[in-house]
Amino acid sequence: MPVFDYVTAMDHPALLRDYPIGPDFPHALQGLSRDALRARQDRDFRKLLDFAWKVPFYQRLWGAKGIEPGDIKGLDDLPKLPAYDKSDLMASVAAHPPLGDFHGRDAHPPERRPQIIFHTTSGTTGTPQPLLFGAKSREVQNRLLARMYLMAGMTREDVVHSVYGHGMINGGHYVREAVHHWVGAQFISAGTGVETRSAQQVFIMKQFGATAIVGFADYIRRLSDVAREEGLVPGRDIPIRLICAHLGSETQASLSTAWGGAAVYDWYGVGDTGIIAGEGPDRSGMHIMEDAHALEIADPDTGLPVPEGTLGDMVCTCLFKDDIFPIIRFNTHDVTEEVLGPNPLGIPFRRMKGFLGRSDNMVKLRGINLFPTGIGALLVDQAGEATGEFICRVSRSEGRDAMTAHLEVRGASDDAMRERLEGMLRQRLGVEVSVALCAPGSLAALTQVESRQKPIRLIDDRK
Repeated sequence: MPVFDYVTAMDHPALLRDYPIGPDFPHALQGLSRDALRARQDRDFRKLLDFAWKVPFYQRLWGAKGIEPGDIKGLDDLPKLPAYDKSDLMASVAAHPPLGDFHGRDAHPPERRPQIIFHTTSGTTGTPQPLLFGAKSREVQNRLLARMYLMAGMTREDVVHSVYGHGMINGGHYVREAVHHWVGAQFISAGTGVETRSAQQVFIMKQFGATAIVGFADYIRRLSDVAREEGLVPGRDIPIRLICAHLGSETQASLSTAWGGAAVYDWYGVGDTGIIAGEGPDRSGMHIMEDAHALEIADPDTGLPVPEGTLGDMVCTCLFKDDIFPIIRFNTHDVTEEVLGPNPLGIPFRRMKGFLGRSDNMVKLRGINLFPTGIGALLVDQAGEATGEFICRVSRSEGRDAMTAHLEVRGASDDAMRERLEGMLRQRLGVEVSVALCAPGSLAALTQVESRQKPIRLIDDRK
């Protein structure tokens, strides 16, 4: 019996045909109508749904709501299915260790059973969650990430320095595979500041002539400060020309300036889904990869779709994950909103703004919804000498909630600067937020910027 190997399982000809990248993107999709795209999505969803009905996790999830096979006819019925989140997956792992019952490996006949590519989440908020991929789902997400990198201007000639974590977690491995398999650039897997000390990282970048950096913007910004501390000039001694990052609270302008004018591109994805959306040279928002995903923006309280242009949770259905771990209506609890208007690339993809915060990290003060990342971005933009590091603390006194934003600034800080920043926040947010100005590096123990992929930005002392 022939072995059902990785290359056979990933179906290389179909990957090239169905998910164009490089010179073929966006040209292969230009002129495609929204109706034609919807028909493709519906076809892929029906196949995904058939597979998911064979997976015990979905049988339980949907059965508990009285949903039976045949009740969901196609993509138009998607909102009728209940959404789930990481807590549901971790409950599955606890009940069915070690992998949970959300994979469908046993649904395949033995001779066509895909191998499992196994990684985990970082586990920074608890027990790591297993992340399971088959060859097809792994290479589709790799290819989609390469699509974004190539669209941003990455080439085979680049030397790409990665500060994504490696070890058990998915991020660094997935990004490395995307660059190696589909871009062809040289890849330096430096990892976080725990894996490779920050001072050593900047010397590695100098020694090997790094021209691009990929990772989370908070730490990429931190490395520019470390380079200067080591007597190196970012952009000259380390010739970075391209940064592809998860921006979060950082702005493109500040990160570009920190690295000597490098071009900065934002993208969004999570470990379970791979890349969902990415920015292109048009700078008109993130293009949602709708040939691979059906993305809903939902009200955090009701779970129902929000009106266009309204903030909501990203609820993702991965239309290509029909080999090991099907994902149908996974609530990331990451918040964004849709960008309205026609797509300037001439393709039928919707666009969204970047990551705007987490609904489970949202703080409500006097009826106003606040996200720590949004507050930090405002402060960093307005403070002038800000290092980019901040953290928000929420407290309760005499039945009243209050927030203080702690911001690192270089040089002298005084009451006038603090009062100016507090006034700016009051005007922009419509609610009072106190500001505390701190010395550079003083918040590192709280934010854990050098050890975590996503630094801590909120401490809730009410809990």
